[in-house]
Amino acid sequence: MKTWGMIATWRMAIEGVTLGSEMLKNGEKCQDALEKAVIFVEDYPFYKSVGYGGLPNEECEVELDAAFMDGKTLSIGAVASIKDFKNPISIARKLSADRYNIFLVGAGAESYAHKNGFVRQNMLTERARKTWELRVKEIREKNLSPYDGHDTVCMIAIDQEKDMAVATSTSGLFMKKKGRVGDSPVSGSGFYVDNEIGGAAATGLGEDIMKGCLSYEVVQRMKKGETPQKAAQGAVDDFSKELIKRRGKAGEISIVALNNRGEWGIGTNVEFTFCAATPTEQPKVYIATPVNGEVKIEIASEEYMRAYKEKIQRGI
Repeated sequence: MKTWGMIATWRMAIEGVTLGSEMLKNGEKCQDALEKAVIFVEDYPFYKSVGYGGLPNEECEVELDAAFMDGKTLSIGAVASIKDFKNPISIARKLSADRYNIFLVGAGAESYAHKNGFVRQNMLTERARKTWELRVKEIREKNLSPYDGHDTVCMIAIDQEKDMAVATSTSGLFMKKKGRVGDSPVSGSGFYVDNEIGGAAATGLGEDIMKGCLSYEVVQRMKKGETPQKAAQGAVDDFSKELIKRRGKAGEISIVALNNRGEWGIGTNVEFTFCAATPTEQPKVYIATPVNGEVKIEIASEEYMRAYKEKIQRGI
């Protein structure tokens, strides 16, 4: 049986992982499988932290970040604060083929996307606009914090030729300052992959994840011989403690990891859902809960899945 595998953050990735895992099973390349899988998540309007329907910034604009990395060549492409273009993951992947100018932001990223024929589209849905208006009202009337929601879709894959890749895509922190960029498009923080070792990708509060370059840290721990599970949970647990010691608190941090043998693992300091598929495991959604430095992992029930679908599609 040939090795292949895919792991992704959050319940929202299951349809994409199912699609991507079929491609990997049929011998297609990890880069193509990842792009197709992430596109599915970006296009689904009820996934409010990624792509079309993503939650807007403080000015009710949807600014998107995305990154793509090839584990064979270490090529990286990324965009940040890009507006009004569909599927930023595809733009990031195209950038990864270039020698220079591989990370573009704002107007520069939009100009590049336009010149290269990417689809221009208003990414703000009516549902997202209503969510933004409700939050503005809550901030004013209840003195609530504006920042809520920062779930990046991150995916790592290995194909039958043992090549690896990683991809991330997000609309970032809800109600963020215009131009704010988190960890997701930043190499070493939001993602990293190396064919000779494995890959990792992070979701959560980007401002804290960037302080520890956690994706690169997990890959280096795997290089030293740690399993993906030990590397990911160890990195999250150690850095969460460091943040608490130095700053008094740690934000939400979750990491998925996959080594070059197709073995996966996750690390988290909060309850966290993720998806995974291998030749011996059908695509599934898992729920991870941190317990005393370890992590409890269980398969999400059908009841949980139904409740999730009802929740994200509920009227506003």
